[in-house]
Amino acid sequence: MATVAEWVQGARVRTLPNSVAPVLVGAGAAAALGGFSWWKSLLALVVALSLQVGVNYANDYSDGIRGTDDNRVGPLRLVGSGLATPSSVKLAAFACFGIGALAGLVLVIVSAQWWLLAVGALCIAGAWFYTGGSKPYGYSGFGEVAVFLFFGLVAVLGTQYIQAGTVSWAGLACAVSMGSFSAAVLVANNLRDVPTDRIAGKTTLAVRLGEEGTRVLFAALVAIPFVVSVALVTQTWWALAGLAAAVLVVPALKLVLGKATGPALIPVLKQTGLAMLAWAVITALAVGLS
Repeated sequence: MATVAEWVQGARVRTLPNSVAPVLVGAGAAAALGGFSWWKSLLALVVALSLQVGVNYANDYSDGIRGTDDNRVGPLRLVGSGLATPSSVKLAAFACFGIGALAGLVLVIVSAQWWLLAVGALCIAGAWFYTGGSKPYGYSGFGEVAVFLFFGLVAVLGTQYIQAGTVSWAGLACAVSMGSFSAAVLVANNLRDVPTDRIAGKTTLAVRLGEEGTRVLFAALVAIPFVVSVALVTQTWWALAGLAAAVLVVPALKLVLGKATGPALIPVLKQTGLAMLAWAVITALAVGLS
């Protein structure tokens, strides 16, 4: 039986910047339009964190029952390691989805934007079918596209819209940045797992591109937010402060471009996530106070 600490490990807390950062910049973009609401931001954060943990448990369950994690070199997986039953991990995933759905429903009710229910349903479906179902799209190389969409465009613009009632070009630029960072985290994760994913028949984008192509893709993705920092000077010169987050992503780039493999790539996920969070905090303040 898994301990509380092992359940926390299974939740993959190192990936949580992927859900916190988009809400921060979305709130900053809303503030720039005079629409910031702390409690709506908090509810949006509950939605994002719940779906993030939910998808992590869902991946643990689905990969575990397929045997994809039998030879895993990455962080602890509850089902693959035999520490928890598949049914309990599946229940944890849907409990998280339920919490996120409830918080999202409150936001929909107070905003009276009922069409957002469809967006929420799409997010939950995307979270489950990434590795769940008979034909998971994560096994066909579309994971990065989904991450860019949900953790970038939907998370940032949804947070801004639910507060300000509209979206701005600055919000869109921040959404592209968050999507790029999040996709880079997944690219690094899949780069690490290329050998075992090939054996398991999991055709991720990294498997399709090969290791060299995947390393180039990672570098391109982490560069995009810093290009956006320069572009945001039309909003405020303080946006250039976001370039400071490059200090945190350089170690990750050195590992990826230095041809690190297997467990040596595990720190890249944390380093990229921290760079993403730092960029989001700095840029949210710069744009929000502009």
